[in-house]
Amino acid sequence: MPTTTFRIGGELEVRRLGFGAMRLPTEPGPAREDSLAVVRRAVELGVTLIDTAHLYGWGANEELLAEALYPYPEGVLITTKVGIARSGPASEWKLDGRPAVLRDQVEQALRRLRVERIELLQLHRIDPETPLDDQLGTLRELQSEGKIGRIGLSEVTVDELQQARAVVDVVSVQNRYNMLDREHDPVLAACEAAGIAFLPWHPVAMGAAGANGEIAAMAAELDATPTQVALAWLLDRSPVVLPIPGTSRTSHLEENLAAERVRLGPTHRDRLDRLSGPARNSEAEE
Repeated sequence: MPTTTFRIGGELEVRRLGFGAMRLPTEPGPAREDSLAVVRRAVELGVTLIDTAHLYGWGANEELLAEALYPYPEGVLITTKVGIARSGPASEWKLDGRPAVLRDQVEQALRRLRVERIELLQLHRIDPETPLDDQLGTLRELQSEGKIGRIGLSEVTVDELQQARAVVDVVSVQNRYNMLDREHDPVLAACEAAGIAFLPWHPVAMGAAGANGEIAAMAAELDATPTQVALAWLLDRSPVVLPIPGTSRTSHLEENLAAERVRLGPTHRDRLDRLSGPARNSEAEE
């Protein structure tokens, strides 16, 4: 039976099945009110790990979480990401790991989240145009200043993870990964060996899980939904995996969290482990 909690960095204990806030509408109106309700319901149901980023609405998502939850209930960890910035008059995004940009985005996140310290801050992407030592060195400085508690990475290779660990203590990695898209199996293996939390973004392959005959058949056998089977597989995959499925609907939130109750036996796992296929998503749609 998979464990239900994990200690990030050996210290921050969270429920393994978390919540990704990217999909939450932030514009004023009924949809925003629904977003606030979903976040609050997630915490009511025991979610303690919530993922956001500067990219999500250029900070609007961070502000939404603060409005919904501040003052934060004890044990709730909100992790955010920096390192992607607006570019040009059309506000297109680009990787930007320059020290001044990273520092500014962290300062903005502190203000928007209404905190003095971000317990887990992740580099959204490694900027190939800025030396890695400069990017991680900036985060290390912010850590020394008490503005960051712990440092994570996103969408990295095994080699990049090794390089980063030579500069800072990496406690989490957030890569694209799901039952039908296992490109980053080597990264997960490296994280498991080092006790690093692995947060799969895009943890359910959109409609692909429901369209897959094997997954749909197993869902019927287990009295579950294909989404629940996909999440249960992730929880069973490794104790360091912390899925962060996102939704803007309370019903879907409750469906996702119920995946913890789905029990996969050896035969189920063997059948699912044989499934794999292409499942891609835009890097900006994390």
